[in-house]
Amino acid sequence: MTKTISCKNAGKDCAWSASTETEEELMSLVTEHVLAEHKEIELTSENISNIKSLIKEE
Repeated sequence: MTKTISCKNAGKDCAWSASTETEEELMSLVTEHVLAEHKEIELTSENISNIKSLIKEE
């Protein structure tokens, strides 16, 4: 199954989204995006858990 996530799902005014085959690949893309575009978000273990809860399987 494909795993997807988007900033809109997190309530952000951002059109970014990504789809990959694994959660690990997806979280790598999420981390890159957050560090580049959402510097206000600290990638704590709690925030990472919250982000993972937004992943959808299609």
